[in-house]
Amino acid sequence: MKIDSYFSDFLSDIRLTSSQKEDLKRGHETLRRRLNEYDDLKSIIVSTFLQGSYRRATAVRPLNGKRADVDIIVVTNLDRYNLTPQEAINKFIPFCEKYYKGKYELQGRSIGIELSYVDLDIVVTAAPSEVDLAALKSRSVTTDLMLEDFGGNYEWRLSKGWSEPDFQKGYVYLSESVRSEPEWKINPLWIPDRDAEEWVETHPLEQIRWTRDKNKNTNGHYVNVVKAIKWWRTLRLTNLKYPKGYPIEHMIGDCCPDNITSVAEGVCKTMEVIIAKYQIQQLLGTTPVLPDRGVPTHNVWKRVSPHDFAEFYESVQEYSKIAREAFDAEKLKTQVTKWRELFGEKFPPYKGNEEEESKSRNLTAPLGGFTPRKESSDVTPKRFA
Repeated sequence: MKIDSYFSDFLSDIRLTSSQKEDLKRGHETLRRRLNEYDDLKSIIVSTFLQGSYRRATAVRPLNGKRADVDIIVVTNLDRYNLTPQEAINKFIPFCEKYYKGKYELQGRSIGIELSYVDLDIVVTAAPSEVDLAALKSRSVTTDLMLEDFGGNYEWRLSKGWSEPDFQKGYVYLSESVRSEPEWKINPLWIPDRDAEEWVETHPLEQIRWTRDKNKNTNGHYVNVVKAIKWWRTLRLTNLKYPKGYPIEHMIGDCCPDNITSVAEGVCKTMEVIIAKYQIQQLLGTTPVLPDRGVPTHNVWKRVSPHDFAEFYESVQEYSKIAREAFDAEKLKTQVTKWRELFGEKFPPYKGNEEEESKSRNLTAPLGGFTPRKESSDVTPKRFA
């Protein structure tokens, strides 16, 4: 058994469960249906779509009784030049009073809804540009599927001809015409910031597209590297308020090397790049500036104080040494033990013994320079899941 198998079991155990995914699906589908059917909002709403870690497939299973969450972007035709952020949010309060009375809260840039089984965030946007209207109503934008739902020869694309794959078919292929179709270049959206009393830009679709491309450039390992490091942060840095969520994911994206061949390599090298890349900020007692995808004027680390960054950086320093020891170790038992120091009990314990491991290494060593060739019948094509 190789370390990749342990990581596979670990990732299965920190992903959202099937029931959590069903809860999220039920929650956001009900909310979106109610929004579209509510008489006083019908003339306002242009489109709704999912964003956040759920859509990007970088969400991890909540700890300590917390609920899974999903963000719903509500594209409207509201004029940001004639409405204040508070006035825009006020248009949705009667809707929340009718369907979610006592369960919603006005937040800085969204309306949070706490249900018994899931948390929902309504993110209202101002009217988009006319050229973006068709794209924002397309299945490419409004699809419920996560990036992780695609595999093999099918991928999500932000284009006119794209549609969901047929789940009834075992093998699904994206047509060459759709694959070669140029993707839309959608402008950022404007959301109301009640605290700052201004409209601010955001570009969730560019974050999704960037994540898709990064995952391709890392041989499909990037989203799992994000999940692994997010789990480490949640498990080990319990007293640290910031950074969390997307700011950490963004830093991982900036630091994860392309062409990695495993999640283990990705975790180890990403931590080391973080240390090297932000050493100056650590020495100067400042916080890194990380420009948002699609909105470079927005610093996604704006809320992280120099003190919190220093604590985060020192923790990465500490655990990166353990990750390097795990990655470089020759014995599988040592690898497993070290990775469990990072990821805790969700990472499976060692399942063999050193004698079997030594025997396995001897049996798999090439004989006389000859490496057995795997027959084609042993190769199972990747199915769409």
